[in-house]
Amino acid sequence: MNFLSHFYFDRKNTNPYEVLGIVLPDLMKNANKNWNPHPEKNENIFNSQPHQKSILKGWKRHLEVDRLFHNSDFFKYHQHQIKLVLRDILEHSPVKPFFIGHISLELLLDSLLITDNIISVNSFYQQLNNINKTELDKFLSLNKIDDTQQFYKFFDNFMKERYVYSYADESKIAYAIRRICMRIWENPFSLAQEEAVTKRLINYKKNLSEEFIIIFDEIEKQLN
Repeated sequence: MNFLSHFYFDRKNTNPYEVLGIVLPDLMKNANKNWNPHPEKNENIFNSQPHQKSILKGWKRHLEVDRLFHNSDFFKYHQHQIKLVLRDILEHSPVKPFFIGHISLELLLDSLLITDNIISVNSFYQQLNNINKTELDKFLSLNKIDDTQQFYKFFDNFMKERYVYSYADESKIAYAIRRICMRIWENPFSLAQEEAVTKRLINYKKNLSEEFIIIFDEIEKQLN
């Protein structure tokens, strides 16, 4: 799941460090796709400090939500259907069909949470604004992430530009997908292909809007 879909399960949480934790795995991957820390395997080094413990709690919740989502019939069905819908457009693209189905579904879910007024993007950013970066620095350090400059280059821009708001605009979803793909492939697909992907995903979002909330209800019931 993407940023807002993870936030959905903690949308009423008033602890900004737990909210930070639920999106931090994705923030770190965006900053550097090669970073792969596992703080959940070393809980003892975080438990002595309240804010560090809170970030770790959010981190573990992120992992659990992703596990439930990726093992759900909803995910397996829709990522496959989106792959089929886009397959002919991306026939000569280096992008793997499963990958495009996966990230398209996650971005569509975020988009629906905004356009159906289920999530307040402003509330999401306000929670992140309430953290003390010193605590975030500590968490990165404990995870042996030494290049904090690289992390904050992405994070500060993420906070400044607030591009999560753009997910509400269906015309920008394919652009966001292309940007994600560019972390792996230099030229994932052309602008013409992007336009074609946009049209297909707008139609898919209309169909998805009738049932998407089901997966959030299912996961929420399974969370502790």
